[in-house]
Amino acid sequence: MLRMGSKDVRRAMALSGLVLLLAAVVNAEETDWPSWRGPSANGYSAATGLPTTWSATDSVVWKTQLPGVSAATPIIFGDRIFLNVGVDEDLELWALEAASGKVAWKGPLGVGNQSTRKQDMSSPSPVVDEERVVALTGRGTVKGFSHGGEELWKRDLETEYGAFGLNWGYASSPLLVDGICYIQVLHGARTDDPSYLIAINAATGETIWRVERETDAERESPDSYTTPTMLPRGGDWELVISGADYVTGHDPKNGKELWRVGGLNPERRGMYRIVATPTVIGDKLIVPSRVSPLLVLDVSGTGQPKVLWQLERGTDVPSPGTDGKSLFVVDDRGAIRRFDLETGEPTWEPQRLAQGNYSGSPVVADGKLYVTSETGVTSVIAIDGDFKLIAENQTDGYVLASPAVAGGRIFLRTDSALYSIGEK
Repeated sequence: MLRMGSKDVRRAMALSGLVLLLAAVVNAEETDWPSWRGPSANGYSAATGLPTTWSATDSVVWKTQLPGVSAATPIIFGDRIFLNVGVDEDLELWALEAASGKVAWKGPLGVGNQSTRKQDMSSPSPVVDEERVVALTGRGTVKGFSHGGEELWKRDLETEYGAFGLNWGYASSPLLVDGICYIQVLHGARTDDPSYLIAINAATGETIWRVERETDAERESPDSYTTPTMLPRGGDWELVISGADYVTGHDPKNGKELWRVGGLNPERRGMYRIVATPTVIGDKLIVPSRVSPLLVLDVSGTGQPKVLWQLERGTDVPSPGTDGKSLFVVDDRGAIRRFDLETGEPTWEPQRLAQGNYSGSPVVADGKLYVTSETGVTSVIAIDGDFKLIAENQTDGYVLASPAVAGGRIFLRTDSALYSIGEK
């Protein structure tokens, strides 16, 4: 399983009969949540002893007030929590003490925050490793900070390469692997500028490479709100990008496109933007589209991946969750399904979770699935056996961000507060 952000390599990975030492991408501690999809970059954590029941007051270790809603997930590393925050028209990176929730420092990320429906310019989640934290805004500002709050460098992608041209505002999060920050800008609804991928040295802010990413998608369909991910394959690594009707694999050393799989917009519709991020688990790559289809690709070999199976109705905004055996698909209205990851056979009848819309992605941890609605209800579900709803837990506020898990606690972000939930 891919891990991101710590000092040492702690395990080997079996892939296609080979044992790969994780020298390029290293393990995060299970007490960390270093990127928006967690230590495995796929919504899975091996953490145990997590709470199953709470309320807006019960089992709340601490609660820190926030100035407004954001889809940016809390990022946890050691004794710090990092948040992208919109404060009126300003954008900031906040660092909180994990033990108390007290704000340790605030770093400016620029101005020009604005909302477009659910979106605002603080939506990208920051990312962290043992040396630094990198924050990206929907205005194209990219900054590197030390863990203590010192600003190390700054880039302005909109000034350098043109304004982001997505219909609903930019929301992709950066990917930080082995000291390199990878950022995708896939757009087209509101610009004629090309889409591109860029790799930035996280220590200096300097460009390592930048390549354009071609597409024949039309109207709004070039827009992608997904986040890059890394795929271990054939003894090496491939950078995976999803959006604009295709999923593509790239050489992380130079950005060169290695393969391309279509079929994400089978009817070639002009309003087929993609939000849910691709997920890597073992030798499979799970690729959502705008609901139909969801592709599961076999990436056990080299070269062009093959479609192992697909769902005609997948998910739109929430990214799928998996424990390596099952695939958990939650749609925007809280319908949840489970499938055998190897065969695609459904293993649960469709179930309806708490009423309301769902924008956050599910987290798989401690033998359970944690799914939070926009109304602040977190459903806790047993992942094995027949469908079993363990609890429904209500917190106050409107929720767009996905939960984070670290240090035996669950971190939930609402429009008014960040909650640390667990034993005091």
